[in-house]
Amino acid sequence: MRLKTSHLKEPKHILYFLNSITHKELVSCVGWTTADELYSCSDDHHIMKWNLLTSETTQVVKLPDDIYPIDLHWFPKNIGGKKQSQAESFVLTSSDGKFHLISKIGRVEKSVEAHCGAVLAGRWNYEGTALVTVGEDGQIKIWSKSGMLRSTLAQQGTPVYSVAWGPDSEKVLYTSGKQLIIKPLQPNAKVLQWKAHDGVILKLDWNSVNDLILSAGEDCKYKVWDSYGRLLYSSQPHDYPITSVAWGPDGELFAVGSFHTLRLCDKTGWSYALEKPNTGSIFNIAWSTDGTQIAGACGNGHVIFAHVVEQRWEWKNFEITLTKRRTMEVRNVINDAVDLLEFRDRVIKASLNYGHLVVSTSLQCYVFSTKNWNTPLIFDLKEGTVSLILQAERHFLLIDGGGIYLYSYEGRLISSPKFSGMRTDVLNAQTVSLSNDILAIKDKADEKVIYLFEALSGKPLGDGKPLTHKTEITEIALDQKGLTNERKIVFIDKNRDLYITSVKRFGKEQKIIKIGTMAHTLAWNDTSNILCGLQDTRFTVWYYPNTVYVDKDLLPKTLYEKDASEFSKNPQIVRFVGNQATIRRADGSLIHLNISPYPAILHEYVSSSKWEDAVRLCRFVKDQTMWACLAAMAVANKDMTTAEIAYASIGDIDKVQYINSIKELPSKESRMAHILLFSGNIQDAEMLLLQAGLIYQAIQVNINLYNWDRALELAVKHKTHVDTVLGYRQKFLEDFGKKETSKRFLQYAEGVSILWKLTPWTPTKEQPQSRQCTAQFMVPSTPEALAVARDLLSLR
Repeated sequence: MRLKTSHLKEPKHILYFLNSITHKELVSCVGWTTADELYSCSDDHHIMKWNLLTSETTQVVKLPDDIYPIDLHWFPKNIGGKKQSQAESFVLTSSDGKFHLISKIGRVEKSVEAHCGAVLAGRWNYEGTALVTVGEDGQIKIWSKSGMLRSTLAQQGTPVYSVAWGPDSEKVLYTSGKQLIIKPLQPNAKVLQWKAHDGVILKLDWNSVNDLILSAGEDCKYKVWDSYGRLLYSSQPHDYPITSVAWGPDGELFAVGSFHTLRLCDKTGWSYALEKPNTGSIFNIAWSTDGTQIAGACGNGHVIFAHVVEQRWEWKNFEITLTKRRTMEVRNVINDAVDLLEFRDRVIKASLNYGHLVVSTSLQCYVFSTKNWNTPLIFDLKEGTVSLILQAERHFLLIDGGGIYLYSYEGRLISSPKFSGMRTDVLNAQTVSLSNDILAIKDKADEKVIYLFEALSGKPLGDGKPLTHKTEITEIALDQKGLTNERKIVFIDKNRDLYITSVKRFGKEQKIIKIGTMAHTLAWNDTSNILCGLQDTRFTVWYYPNTVYVDKDLLPKTLYEKDASEFSKNPQIVRFVGNQATIRRADGSLIHLNISPYPAILHEYVSSSKWEDAVRLCRFVKDQTMWACLAAMAVANKDMTTAEIAYASIGDIDKVQYINSIKELPSKESRMAHILLFSGNIQDAEMLLLQAGLIYQAIQVNINLYNWDRALELAVKHKTHVDTVLGYRQKFLEDFGKKETSKRFLQYAEGVSILWKLTPWTPTKEQPQSRQCTAQFMVPSTPEALAVARDLLSLR
């Protein structure tokens, strides 16, 4: 990826003197109205309009000679898909201590005395309901959109050079010398302050999508921070102070400006491209609304334009490069065949996955199949500025300023999910996840909440209640394969813990189980439900994450771990296709990791119920991890014969014995219940027994687990085996030398005497166990069972 820069031979911002001598005046600020129209302001007091389609530059207005512009910010145009009435106006701050509300045609609607000394920066919040200004007097002030003062948020002893709103418009970030300060609007809320640079901080930016902060200073460095003030990246010192920084709209890229320097960087900090234009210092950088172009305000009177080109997309044997604004080159690395894709309009976003290339331009969407690049499916877009494309095997998702749209690969609109307070401008690949049947979206207003939708209908999943976690969530991902009722979602919270849960809840709260710690990036495999992630200094692969719902003790045996210290700080998983994971290091280099192909083959055999083939594969590979995965898969699919073989192979003899005892149970319902017990699903097992009329077994399950209150509750409710529960309870207390203290048990024990004696007994469907207790304790007439009963009597 690189920047293709351009500027006029002669600057447009020139100050003319009476003797016809011209002087190039500094351009102080720039701002885009659309993806092809830019406004610039300069010390020559002119506001110029640049049309990139026609290459025309016109003067909008000449400001009074006492107004020297410093900063410009357009009123937000689209809020939740609704166009605001003030979308055609901007705020202009100036050196005379005022800010000016100016219409698109150049009419000054209002000028407001704001600060003593120059107003150094002004920014609208994301809703367009408030304006923040900062100045040389060190004050931070909040204004209404009509220019009425609401409050003075803070007073600093030094000039405040830059300011930005937090993503929720509830906090303000500003500079104070070498310090960065985040101050909430609420009066008594905690203020976050930290030393960010060794020199005065000149510029900052806070992105609403990734929640990351940029800062630039006179120490000639630019830095990336998270919203808690933790340093994520610090650049090497440049030759000159960094005078401008700006995030791209989607939060994936940012631009850095300095003297004769323009740099394009990834969100993690490393540099894609470095340009050395003859511009002087670049004092202000603005991204176009579609994120494809940059404009810079230059110290020598120029306005520099830069277009992002040579973006790359890879999938299996295909590599696609954006060679020009409207041209893509497709290369098949197997046969070195090359195809050129031409588009009518500028390419904004693209995604390559699942055998399809989806490209959005400013007006249309193109869908190509990797089998045929010559005949794309084309349809018009409702709004041209697509900010995100996500693909699943059967369909893909487009997100723009107006909403979320799910399309089939044939171009048919499938659904358009919505929820209250939805902001599409803050959604990215970490907060939205798509599978063949489910769409998951993390809520920005309450970051503990994940909304789940049916992909085909766009309606909320199940009872409509969102998935709620105890702490804020940072990243989510849905698995891609398998049945809908087995769909799982994993997420990382702000403590860097990794959790998994089922999205299908069937009217009950589903367990959220932690499967990892210190996780900062993850990805599901595209062909099987295998998960990979980076935990601290380890690259971890969960070959069968569903193991936590089957046998928690087995989970560590189903993992593959590799030392990841070689990947340096903050590596990111780019993709996980087939048996290869691609990781991007902090310096931007790509590392390809190959994992064993056998777990994916095992997944395929199990999904097709080819259990004998699965056992043969494990015997061939001779790997304990494979046997552990097979054991968990077999229990999950209720195939206890295969589970017995797998557990025996990893040496879990106690579980083998338990499985054997399950296989000997006479009724199907009883076997199913004990399989659920094996997986720890006690409530489900009890429910199954009660539905099958096996009351005694349901009671006995709770007795065996020492759930005494539940056992007595069931016995009283069904008016049977109350004395059995009391008998086992009495025996339990006597073994530990304790006395009964529960009022409920004391109440039912009145008038009931427990007599333990041996009675020959024949197993029935209702009472298949070998050890039974009623008021007269019964056991089967077998030598082994009689020995057990005698032991009990001797204890008695």
